[in-house]
Amino acid sequence: MKKRTISQTAEPSPQAFQSKLFSNIDQTQFPCIAQLNTNIDVEPAYQSVVTGYKTFKYSKPFYVRENDGVLPEVTVAYETYGELNEQKNNAVLLQGGLSASSHARSHPDNEEPGWWEKFIGPGRALDTDKYFIICTNNIGSCYGSTGPSSINPITNDHYATSFPIITIQDMVNAQFLLLDHLGIEKLHAAVGSSLGGMLSLASAAFHPERVGRLVSISSCMRSHPSSIAMRYLQRKAIVTDPNWQQGRYYNTDKYPKLGTKLAREIATLTYRSGPEWDQRFNRRKIDENAKPSLCPYFQIESYLDHQGELFSTKLDPNSLLYISRAMDLFDLSEPFGTMKKALARIQIPVMVIGVQTDILFPCWQQKELADCLQDAGNQGVSYYELNSLYGHDTFLLDLNGVGAGVKGFIETDNSEKGRVVKGRNDHNRDRMSF
Repeated sequence: MKKRTISQTAEPSPQAFQSKLFSNIDQTQFPCIAQLNTNIDVEPAYQSVVTGYKTFKYSKPFYVRENDGVLPEVTVAYETYGELNEQKNNAVLLQGGLSASSHARSHPDNEEPGWWEKFIGPGRALDTDKYFIICTNNIGSCYGSTGPSSINPITNDHYATSFPIITIQDMVNAQFLLLDHLGIEKLHAAVGSSLGGMLSLASAAFHPERVGRLVSISSCMRSHPSSIAMRYLQRKAIVTDPNWQQGRYYNTDKYPKLGTKLAREIATLTYRSGPEWDQRFNRRKIDENAKPSLCPYFQIESYLDHQGELFSTKLDPNSLLYISRAMDLFDLSEPFGTMKKALARIQIPVMVIGVQTDILFPCWQQKELADCLQDAGNQGVSYYELNSLYGHDTFLLDLNGVGAGVKGFIETDNSEKGRVVKGRNDHNRDRMSF
């Protein structure tokens, strides 16, 4: 056997090897990382954003459920679409998600598209020729309703983290104070998606005599560990940003943009679906000619970065902390003792919609809700399961599935009860015992 000889003279000196290794250091630096340290994080002007909303101010102390908390006063921002009839019985309360403002549809005072733009209007899912649609900005948020960025009238300073812990029940109570102000005794329907689905369910449970029918889309009757865990990571991203400053970053030269951006990127993982991303991005690169680095290299990375960047300039980070915690705390059974007692209060027509690709609120949670409503005596429950690419965000995008379902449900007499319409579902789960 011929032996392979190694030339000792070919071995470079340590100094020469080191020189060669670092000769291209300028090319292997990561400019995206360096850029993070040079960004000027300026607090967004979310309080100055004009959405064409109206406000209702409740000038008495507003007591919240947890920790003996109280707000000296509460303001609710809202927008309306359509006309309230003389009987005041055609009102539909549209209840939005975590980051939603009251601007659900464009109108003369704000021509920017709303977050449910294509679902509201003449002949649409929420028909403005028939119904008076009310959409509020939830308390705890930053688009006109009282939240951490609001000024505490007692201290004349931002509430920041002195803002009390709030719950879904508190948000609903504020909305019903608005309904009182508008002279609306009973809603034709409460329609909600995601966080809004929690709100619509709570509306019917806490005010059963004031809600005519209920639509819950991609939501649940109690938060589960998986969604709590995802929201925990979002909050941790914010509070570990040094610029968070214990939540007192208002009117300073520092703002927790990086933490807020990362929080949104984490959230986006739960809002869309893997099948959609396989179809939309696959493994395509941002630049086919670029060399691999630690900077965004694949299109999916660029997409997440873009979503985080957009969000970091819109929603107050403290609002995300408080509203996401309210979602974690949601368990409809708690004020009533058991889930069966809570759901037994809801004896109105209910439509529950789930999405098979939803990661944040898997469709078994909606099926669980529909089953438990029926077990609690409600014979007017319809359950729809959609097979959509868009995951949790289906409620924002699917006019045919979500839009048509909502329109048909709120416009009929609901004489067909206990209806179940679904596509293939491989995730079998036993009904919850309660």
